[in-house]
Amino acid sequence: MGATTLITVAPTGAESAKADAPALPVTLDELVGTARECEAAGAGVIHVHVRDERARPTLDPVRLRDTVQALREATGLVIQLSTGGAVTDSYADRLRVLDAAPDGCSLTCGTVNFGDDVFMNPWPFMVELYERTRELEIVPEFELFDLGQVAALHRLLAECGPPYGGRVHCDLVLGVPGGMPGDARSLVAAVQALPAGATWSATGVGRTSVPVLFAALSAGGHLRVGMEDTLTFARGRPVRSNAELVERAAALAGLAQRPPMPPAEAREFLGVRKG
Repeated sequence: MGATTLITVAPTGAESAKADAPALPVTLDELVGTARECEAAGAGVIHVHVRDERARPTLDPVRLRDTVQALREATGLVIQLSTGGAVTDSYADRLRVLDAAPDGCSLTCGTVNFGDDVFMNPWPFMVELYERTRELEIVPEFELFDLGQVAALHRLLAECGPPYGGRVHCDLVLGVPGGMPGDARSLVAAVQALPAGATWSATGVGRTSVPVLFAALSAGGHLRVGMEDTLTFARGRPVRSNAELVERAAALAGLAQRPPMPPAEAREFLGVRKG
C-alpha cells in the first residue's frame, strides 16, 4: 500500500448538459479555473473532455490542443485526454485526440453497454490506439468497466508489450448501467484479476461514488472523482463544484493515512515523460 493517494478529477465528461448542471465546466476558462481549484484541493491528474461553443461534446483538434496548452501553462496537473469522446464519435476522431500531445489518455479495454447506448471499443481499435500511445510517448490509463475487459487488458499486454512509461495503471469504472455494479465485492473481484504489479484507481458512477471511494481506499487503491461521474454530492444536494468532490476525496485519503499525491509525484508514479 502506497504512502499517498493519486486523485484524478474528471470535471466535465460527454454526457451531462450545462442546462442540467450549471456548475459543469464547459468553456476553456471554466475548465482552467476548475483545474486550478482541484489541484489546490489535492488532485494530481485531470481527465479531460472538451465542449464546443454550444457546450456540446467535441473532439475538435484545435480545441483539444488549446486545452492541453492552457492547462499545462496554468497547472502542474498530469493532463489526461479522453479517447472515448461521446458514444457517437468515430474511431478516426478518437485516435486523432493523441495529436494534441497530452501526458496521458484513457484507453477502454472493450465494448460496453452504457445506459441506453453502446460504447464501442473493438479489439482492432484498442490495438491501434495502444500502439499509437507508444509511438507518441503518451501514458495510457486502462479503463475497465467489467471483468471481461480485465481479460482483454491481459491479452493486450501479452500481444503488444508494456505501455510507454512501463507502468500499468488502470481505472476501474463501477456503477455504469451495463458494467460492473458499484459495490465492494465487484471492486475486489476486479482488483484480484488485474495484471501483477498493476496500480489502479476506482470510479463510482452516480450514487455509487461514495461507496466506491471508501472501498478503493480500504483496498489500497487510488481515486477518481468529478462531475463527469456524479452530479450529486449528497441525497438531494447537487454538486456545487468539482473542487468539493476533490476536497472530500482528499480528506478521506488523509483519514486513511494516505494523503493526496502531489502532481510531480503523480508524473513519476504514472511514468509520464519528462519535460
